Amino acid sequence: MSSNRGGIMPIIILGILFFIFGFVTWLNGSLIPYLKIACELTAAQALLVTSAFYISYFVMALPMARVLRATGFKNGMMVGLLVMAAGALLFIPAAMTRTYAVFLLGLFVIGTGLTLLQTASNPYITIVGPIESAAQRISIMGICNKLAGMAAPSILAAVILHDADTLEASLAAMTGPDRIAALDDLALRVINPYAIMAGALVVLALFVRFSPLPDNVSEDEATHASGVDRGSVMAYPQLVFGAVAIFFYVGAEVIAGDAIGLYGQSQGIPLSETKNFTSWTMGAMLVGYVIGILTIPKFITQARALMVSSVAGIALACAAMLTSGYTSVLCIALLGLANALMWPAIWPLAIEGLGKYTKTGSALLIMGIVGGAVLTPMFGALSDSPAVGSRMALLIFMPCYLFIGWYAVKGHKLRSWS
Repeated sequence: MSSNRGGIMPIIILGILFFIFGFVTWLNGSLIPYLKIACELTAAQALLVTSAFYISYFVMALPMARVLRATGFKNGMMVGLLVMAAGALLFIPAAMTRTYAVFLLGLFVIGTGLTLLQTASNPYITIVGPIESAAQRISIMGICNKLAGMAAPSILAAVILHDADTLEASLAAMTGPDRIAALDDLALRVINPYAIMAGALVVLALFVRFSPLPDNVSEDEATHASGVDRGSVMAYPQLVFGAVAIFFYVGAEVIAGDAIGLYGQSQGIPLSETKNFTSWTMGAMLVGYVIGILTIPKFITQARALMVSSVAGIALACAAMLTSGYTSVLCIALLGLANALMWPAIWPLAIEGLGKYTKTGSALLIMGIVGGAVLTPMFGALSDSPAVGSRMALLIFMPCYLFIGWYAVKGHKLRSWS
């Protein structure tokens, strides 16, 4: 029997970690309006929250891969959790001094810890069992991730923004010392939740360190490595093109999940309704994950699932452009269903055959997450352009899904550049 099959316990422990990914990542949705008020920011300045967070994936992925090679998968996950805890603790001096730059530093450090954690856990869940069923296991992780993503913003907002409308009205009428004191009090609200989060991350790090997670996972065996050393991770075309596919996938996912509210408003739907549209997309993704768990690899291969998903994405994006109002918005939300199996399918297809280069290859894939920080502003700029408009801006989905479809059909099969 393969040494990589560690039973159900690794799946449970990794499910907890993927819940943490989702919880921490989606907190940013509540932090943006909170910091905009507390630090007296413009909208553009407030959106640096996402920039500081997502850029860490691109900047720190390769350095974290080197850390992972030194620590191994299990200890790497522990170190990632501890780095995240350090980032959460930076929110304490940031709040006490109401210094936006320190908040951004804290977010960058949290993102760095997440980068290490994701660089370790994504290939780990892929190779801890048969690679042919990796998409099934990653789909289970996706459910944990998205359930946390649905809960996190509401929980944090209930603590730090429970009286946001009243507070904004009061601040507008304040000047001088009274206004400064009110803003200082608001800033302090973030201390308790982030201090609790730091403590929880430390406890979880210790739990992972002493857990029964196997650390002797054979990367050569699990990824079907040929045993031939090609000298560089860049010698694997399926990996390089996989990183590009991740870039386009994350961009499409973030647009469908985060920009759907703004798109709904452009269709004349009131804010009181559009604020809930992100949950529609997440609900559709959860359905997609369940489909993946039930069908891969018993009824459909990972590559075929990726191809079907890309075709569905193109069809839904076209339908959204050709309709309007709630129908068009529903098509955008259903992109969550099309997107759900892309991450679970791309990962195992990209790292197959990497062997000892699995950790570095995983870092390259993690760098692709920066697509969410690149393509989403592009969609916003196109939507704001009078010559394009919000519905025609949906054309941005086409190159994303076309490339992913090509990768599903041909790109993942390439094993040399010649």
